[in-house]
Amino acid sequence: GAILETRDRIPRRAPGAWKKAIKELEEWYARQDEQLQKTKANNRAAEEAFVNDIVESSPGTEWERVARLCDFNPKSSKQAKNVSRMRSVLISLKQAPLVH
Repeated sequence: GAILETRDRIPRRAPGAWKKAIKELEEWYARQDEQLQKTKANNRAAEEAFVNDIVESSPGTEWERVARLCDFNPKSSKQAKNVSRMRSVLISLKQAPLVH
C-alpha cells in the first residue's frame, strides 16, 4: 500500500550514492569506536591514578589532594553550577584549618 506508493515517488539514486553513504557511515562508526576506546583508556588511567593517590596518602597532604580534585578556576567551565561559595569556604579552611 502506502509504502510502495512512497517508494515509487522517491527518485532512484545511483548505486554510487548509496556506496558513498555506506562508506561515510562506516567511517563515522570507526571514528566513534576510536573515540570510545580513547575515553575508556583515559578513564582507566584516571581511576588507577585516583586509587594510587588514595593508597599512598600521607598525613599533611589532604589539601593538595582536595586541590587536585576541585577545579578552582571559575572561568574553566561555563556550564557548571555556581560553586564560588564552596570554593571560598575550602580556601578559608585551607588557610585556617578547624581545630579539633
